[in-house]
Amino acid sequence: MASLITPGWIKVCGIRDADSAVAVASAGASAIGLNFFAKSPRSIAPDQAAVIVAKQLIQAIGLFVNHSAVEMDAIARQVGLTALQLHGDETPQDLHAIHERHPDWHILKAFRVADSLRPIGEFVAECRRLGVPLAGCLLDARVEGEFGGTGKVAPWELIANQYDRANWPPLILAGGLTCENVTNAIRAVRPDGVDTASGVESSPGVKDTKLIARFVADAKQAFAELIRE
Repeated sequence: MASLITPGWIKVCGIRDADSAVAVASAGASAIGLNFFAKSPRSIAPDQAAVIVAKQLIQAIGLFVNHSAVEMDAIARQVGLTALQLHGDETPQDLHAIHERHPDWHILKAFRVADSLRPIGEFVAECRRLGVPLAGCLLDARVEGEFGGTGKVAPWELIANQYDRANWPPLILAGGLTCENVTNAIRAVRPDGVDTASGVESSPGVKDTKLIARFVADAKQAFAELIRE
């Protein structure tokens, strides 16, 4: 199975309409995220998501938070997804069950980081023991009671110092990334990819095409600088 995450990967999450998906694709990003967590202001109904995916504009990734296996299967089938981002309290065993049913699916796991990356190492080790190929680890800021999309910046220095790049899956940095800070974030953390949602919005859940274009351009430039080093 080909890798989902390659160096310089850029994802804009929380896409809710085709126009925003077109803007992300036109800017040159790598993927969009479709959020199926009903409590999020960026949530989208499966039928609306299916319309976007059917246009085949860009790689689409479904975001799920503690959904049941039956729910994820049904939504993924309806929408036409082959890549999932699990942003809840899913265990390695849950991921193993998904992989057993759909060995061709890409699975990303999100982690909310506060003061240590040790839980990530334990999670990755257990996935490896179970034979689950993680496509990437997305690191977000920890906010009590929230599953992401808070706009809070993740602890860059901690991630840069503790992420085991040699033995863990590709690193995707998230958490409060905006046009103003994505360049510094990429320089500080040197991730494989970046992910933004609220950072390119004019209001919660409403994407701004100009911010999308600027974010993607700035991220691309910063990644290009890393490659030249």
